Amino acid sequence: MKLTKEQWSWVLYDWANSGYGIIVTTAVLPIYFKGIAEAAGVTAANATAYWGYANSVGTLLVALLAPFLGALADYQGFKKRLLTGFASLGMVMTLGLAILPTDQWQWLLVVYILSVLGYSGGNLFYDSFLTDVSDDRQMDRLSSVGYGFGYLGGVIAFILFMVLQLTHGFGQLSSTAVARWGFVLAAIWWVVFFIPLQQNVHQRHALTVTQAPLKQSWRRVWHTLGHIRQHKYLAWFLLAYFCYIDGVDTIFTMATSIGLDIGIDSTTLIVVLLVVQLVAFPFSILYGWLADKTSTRLGILIAIIMYLLICVAALNLKTVGSFWLLAVLVGTSQGGIQALSRSYFGRLVPKARSSEFFGFYNILGKFSAVLGPVLVGIVTQWTGQSRIGAASLSLLFILGLVIFWRIPQSAVDNA
Repeated sequence: MKLTKEQWSWVLYDWANSGYGIIVTTAVLPIYFKGIAEAAGVTAANATAYWGYANSVGTLLVALLAPFLGALADYQGFKKRLLTGFASLGMVMTLGLAILPTDQWQWLLVVYILSVLGYSGGNLFYDSFLTDVSDDRQMDRLSSVGYGFGYLGGVIAFILFMVLQLTHGFGQLSSTAVARWGFVLAAIWWVVFFIPLQQNVHQRHALTVTQAPLKQSWRRVWHTLGHIRQHKYLAWFLLAYFCYIDGVDTIFTMATSIGLDIGIDSTTLIVVLLVVQLVAFPFSILYGWLADKTSTRLGILIAIIMYLLICVAALNLKTVGSFWLLAVLVGTSQGGIQALSRSYFGRLVPKARSSEFFGFYNILGKFSAVLGPVLVGIVTQWTGQSRIGAASLSLLFILGLVIFWRIPQSAVDNA
């Protein structure tokens, strides 16, 4: 599939915020936070739980606003403005992480929550641009390329950080300063690679702006909720997505903390996460190819089953070797399930109202990310075992699998 300049510019936003995804959310900030929290007297189990709760609060804020913001973005010219606003918030707050004193672990969580608001809010509008830059035939491949290059961009940003980490800032920086410069790197990476989308991506499907867009956006949201039966298969897919993406997002945000709890050192964790990103790049594109040759439905089913097996295997997560194995398995399906879910939903929605419907897509995805970390946090505190908390996510994948299985292939074919 040959991409246009506009499509490559869209793909590059996935590349742009990938530095935040791996450096801030996954690799560095969890370790940095646990270190300063435990230095302040917080136990390891409570630090893990607080990290989960902070992720839940950040995503909850976006989830509550998503349908309204999505409906507002459907008006001509609004989508890019909203994307720019939320992305800018994320960039600024990411820089803020590098400024806060190390004894302010509570404020660190507050700034992180605001950065999650910017990151997640920006992704809502970015996802809905998929319907503007591609047609139904291209969506699986383009969505998969977006996720694939997002992971590749994350790898490159991560390697740059690793150079600082392994050389201790070329002999000039402490470990704390290296972490802070990592946050700066993530913010700059985000800013630079956001520019092509700003210049080349345009909103093609849109509603005519009304005299009262805010009021009308609220009315459209409530009207859609009141007539959800008109979109039966879309509603069933959202319910399935709510269940299985919960587990996907929770594994992504809690993996580092769980690894620390079973005794894996931070250096090994960073290497594992780098390998996961490398594995995710080709497998994301492979899932797009598989969907193109068979069906999007089959690709999603395979990915859900893979995650279910990973959760069951987490019960034996006791060694570095078992952590490596599960991490690589996550890498094979993480990008694929996200990319195909996005393109599957993109073919179901009315194109002129794509942002509104992606708002509901976002709210269910984010509400699931509120519940998942809380579930892991509670089970971990209750049992004292992070691996049991991770295994409890299998229930969510089972529910998602059963619901999605009941949606026929004709749902997409006739959309």
